[in-house]
Amino acid sequence: MKDNAVKAPAGAEQPSASIYEMIREDIIAGRLAPHTRLKIADLSEAYGTSTNPVREALQQLRGEGIVEMEPNRGARVVAIDQNFVRDITEIEVLIEPALTRWFCTIATDADIAALEAVQQEIEALNFTDLVRHAELDTRFHQLIYDRHYNRHVADLWWKHREILRAISRRYPVALSRRKSVLQEHRDLIEAIRAQDADGAAAIIARHVEGSGRHIIEQMSAYRRDVGDPNKN
Repeated sequence: MKDNAVKAPAGAEQPSASIYEMIREDIIAGRLAPHTRLKIADLSEAYGTSTNPVREALQQLRGEGIVEMEPNRGARVVAIDQNFVRDITEIEVLIEPALTRWFCTIATDADIAALEAVQQEIEALNFTDLVRHAELDTRFHQLIYDRHYNRHVADLWWKHREILRAISRRYPVALSRRKSVLQEHRDLIEAIRAQDADGAAAIIARHVEGSGRHIIEQMSAYRRDVGDPNKN
């Protein structure tokens, strides 16, 4: 793995990563429809693996809220819809400002330089490669969140980030949102440089809320134009 590749935060659990990612992608893409019962034996056959990796993947997906476990009935798919994105966004609006506020108390000149370097790559790319943009954008925020002492909170951010990143891959990024992302990153760097914890927290709250709203708007537009991909 390259040094600048996006990595899970230290301590983050990633059991059966490839099986987990495939099941998660199939749920988000609607290939596994909402409320579908997920039978371990069937999934093992479908994904060409043994039952243990599937079991572990379902537990991870359960922890992320994508799968729900019902007593005596097994696992079922949760609907990945606008309400799902809204709920995650509302949690992140609480988490990310707190992580950012703490970072402002420890940020060094080297930290600012690292943020500047990633932001320069983001601006140079200018959304021409959305997969690479997502990697850089995640790296930008990891520089702020990964050193937080509360690993439970940082790991929760990572889980939510991965889910939202997988969802957003399916939709275009509006020009207005592109402009906002670049400006909000720049404003955030300057607030951190000034050790303005309140200002930085307010900027990241606006940033998270704007990203969540944009995904919801794109989901709504897609379903208006094409129809709900989760319908049979």
